[in-house]
Formats: sequence, structure tokens, C-alpha cells
Amino acid sequence: MQTSQLNCTTSGVHGFYNQHAPEMTPYCSSHYQALNKNMYPDNTTKGNQIISFQTFDEGFVTLDSSPNIGLYTNYDSPSGVSTSSNRSQVSPQCSQSYISDPQQSSDNTYGSPTSGSSVVDDNTELRNRLRYLERSLMGPDLPHGSDGHYCSLSHRGNVCISSSHSNQLMEMLPKMELKQVLYLCAQAVSENDLSTSETLMDALGNLVSVCGTPIQRLAAYMLEGLRARLESSGYTIYRKLRCEQPTSSELLSYMHVLYQFCPYFKFAYMSSNLVIQEAVGNEGSIHIIDFQIGMGTQWISLIQSLANRPCGPPLVRITGVDDSQSAYARGAGLEVVGLRLSKLAESCGVPFEFHAAAMSGCQVKRENLKVQSGEFLAVNFPYMLHHMPDESVSTENHRDRLLRLVKSLSPRVVTVTEQESYTNTSPFLQRFAETLDYYTAMFESVDVALPRDDKKRINAEMHCLARDIVNMVACEDAERVERHEPFGKWRARFSMAGFTQLPLSYSVNESIRGLMKEFHENFRVEEWQGALFLGWKNRILSSSSVWR
Repeated sequence: MQTSQLNCTTSGVHGFYNQHAPEMTPYCSSHYQALNKNMYPDNTTKGNQIISFQTFDEGFVTLDSSPNIGLYTNYDSPSGVSTSSNRSQVSPQCSQSYISDPQQSSDNTYGSPTSGSSVVDDNTELRNRLRYLERSLMGPDLPHGSDGHYCSLSHRGNVCISSSHSNQLMEMLPKMELKQVLYLCAQAVSENDLSTSETLMDALGNLVSVCGTPIQRLAAYMLEGLRARLESSGYTIYRKLRCEQPTSSELLSYMHVLYQFCPYFKFAYMSSNLVIQEAVGNEGSIHIIDFQIGMGTQWISLIQSLANRPCGPPLVRITGVDDSQSAYARGAGLEVVGLRLSKLAESCGVPFEFHAAAMSGCQVKRENLKVQSGEFLAVNFPYMLHHMPDESVSTENHRDRLLRLVKSLSPRVVTVTEQESYTNTSPFLQRFAETLDYYTAMFESVDVALPRDDKKRINAEMHCLARDIVNMVACEDAERVERHEPFGKWRARFSMAGFTQLPLSYSVNESIRGLMKEFHENFRVEEWQGALFLGWKNRILSSSSVWR
């Protein structure tokens, strides 16, 4: 596969990686100070409501700022797709996606991030031909009253693009949105229609760019995923895409770009740390088990804050769970994390111990965690649980096994941050549409922070986001490690494992809202059913919740 690292005219992908944020300056000390002033506030007062939530049968949510947008509630329906002339609606299979009305949204600088119904050129002949083409592709059950707008994110299951319509499809391409062409290509790939797939991939190759608009950049990486899937599903092609793995120092610099300009890691770190600090109270010994320790950056602010506790700092023990990819990102094993945190704790006067558990979450057993009686135990899952295979992948079901293991340790608090997306058990086309929707918002949020020709941004997206995208598009079964679930699903899993959800205090809520003021106004945060949700415009991106 031909690739070029910074070629702005091709869809080349130079290498992929995703891991914890790199070493950086301790963050959010002002927010910790604010929390310390009011450790146990009244939790009945709410901050200003900036977004409302629509709820679904299984607890999935959509950030919704437009009361005129209709939403489906039958999440399990396989065919709840409709189009209309004045609004966009998406399948309840993808109900956690945001829904946007292009006629009502004034902030559409980066193109429509939603494609429930994609508005094309208002030309009668084109509309008629699109209606004919859509009926040919979607079958006789096209929703009554459709005005002919092509539904690029419809979830009709397997749809075969017959050769008899190939020429007509090619004629339509110049008038279609990029998302429409991309989804048609995914349909062709899903049917193993090599001729149509190759034609559409050739067309897409001229439309995508790693330094273009957000959708052009995202499409470049999704196109690579489609090529990989068509060539060979699984790790063989997935590993090929890591053509020239960056050095560990380069990778850390790429990850630092995302940490600095986007709140995803900070949202996870700060919400978890504030909850732990608030819960630990005056305990004399605290043990934190971090199931994705990375560089240990998350714990810098917490150690510094505990050092200033009025009753004196507690003994802090941290068990860091790690894997080989984290070791590569650091350029060293867990000993470098332990040394770094030990030096920090010593400088702050905090008694400290570090224990390394160099293994993946699938390998962790009780004896690896060194839990001691009488200590305050906190467990942290930062964007990690979705990597655990569940019952749909293996009879071992490591996802639920790990939750039951943690529950057996009787932790006082468990903090969880996860991407708010549904790609775990979705069929390929639905997963493709959801990935397209989710990462459109992600790429838009990066776009407002850095210029499109910025090499740091290009490398950050290429090495820290693209590999996840390719994995979700190209791989199946055990080789697909990116398996996101929305909050409703996590809530069900935690409940079945015996956990009880804990409410978030007013202080934690307000501190996170204060964090959001430091980023673009389109980043939004809201509490719903006891969890915090981070969103970009109307799309939920991450959730943070607390359990015991």
C-alpha cells in the first residue's frame, strides 16, 4: 500500500497509535483548590442547563439543543430510518449520535456532521434521478413521502449495488456529498462488490486529504480502512497500516498535541481525580489501581492536592496496569513511571509506593493487584474497558470478568471514562456509519484548535486517531479491539457485576464546567442519570461515571 506521511493530496496513512497522554505540566490546580474549599456540598443545586437530553429505552442519550428535531425511541428496531424534506433523522441503532437540522443550524462551518438526510443540489432532474437510484438501492420499502434526498447513513443492512446501476451511480458522484460516496463505498465493500468498490475508492482518492476539511481528513482514514477490509479483514492489513511506527518520543509529542488542545484526556483525568479526592476524605492510606497507567500523568495533580490536605497527606499506593503498547509509547517499562511519581511524591512530602503490573487487562488476576486490608481502594478505568473482549468475541468474556474481579476487591470508588459510541456488536454498515458520525465531531473539534496545514495536527490525527478508525472499519472478531459501548450498556454491565452507581457532587460538576471554559465554546458538558457527558455541539463524545 502506497503511503506518504504528509501528502495533502492523497489518503495515505503513515502509521497508527493510541495510548495515554504524554508527560506534561500538572493541570487543574485551580480546580482542585476550588474543590478543597467545599468538599461536601449540597448536591441538589444544578448549574445552568446548556443542553437537554433525549432518552432511549436502554439509557442511550443524545445531546439535543433543538426542540424541533424528532428522535426515535425504539432502539432495537432494525429499520427505523426515514427521511423528510426539512429535518434529519437517524436510525435508533445509532441513537447516541447527534442529529442536526441544516436549515436551523447556523454553525455549519465544517460541513454537515450528520448525514441522516443529506441535502443535495436543488435540481429537479437530479432529485428525480436520486430518487430512482435510492429506490433501486433501498428496495420498495423506501419511506412514503421521501422527497428524494439520498440517505447516506441509512441502516438497511446489506444492500447490493447492482452493476446495472453502476454507470448511473458514477454520474451522480459529482453531485453527492463526500459522506454519501463514502457510505456507498462501504456498502459495496460489505457485499464484496469489487468493481463498484474499486470505482468508488478511485473517486474517493481524489476527494480526501489529510490536510483538508474535517470530513476530508476523516474520509482519508476511513478509506484506508475500507481498502484494508476489502484486501483482508484482520490484523494482517491492520499491522500493515503501521508502515513506519514513530519513535516513542515522536508519539508522545503527537499525543501531547491532543492533550493540549482538546479536553478528552483532561475530562477523564480531572473528573476521576476530583471524585477520588472527595471520596478519600481523611483516610490515612489510599491505594489506586489504574488499569491504563500510561505515563502516570493523571496522578500528578492528585498527589499535589493530597499533599495540602489539612489533616496531612495519606500514604498513597498506586498499582499501574500496563501493556506492551504503553511501554513502546514511553520508550521504557513501568519502572520509569514509578520513578517519576516517586520523585514527585517525595518533593511534595507524600508517602508513596508504586507497584507495576505489566500486563493487559485480559491477563490481570487478583494476586497481580496487591490489595491490602484496611486501605482506601480506588479503581480507575480511563478509556480502557472498551478494549476488553466481551461475550460476543469470546466465551471467556474478559469485559465482564474484569468487572467481577474488581467488585470482589470491595473498592470504595471506581471511576470510569469511556467513549460514548456504539461499535461493539453493531453490524458492519451500522458500525461504519457510527464511526463516521463520531469521528466527524472529533475531527471538527481538532480543526478549530489547529490550522489544517499544521504538521503537528496531521501527525496527531494520523498516529493517535486513525489507527482506531481503521481497526473499527477493517477488522472483525477477535482482531477488532475497538469495541465501544454507550453509557446505558456500561450501566447494565456494572449493575450485573454488583456495582451501585454513585452520584457526582455539585463541586465535581462545577469544576468540570470550569474546565470546559478553557476550550472552544462548542464543547459542552452536562449531567444525566448521575454521569457527566462531554459533547461537541450535539454529539456526545465521552461519559464519566462513578461506582462502588
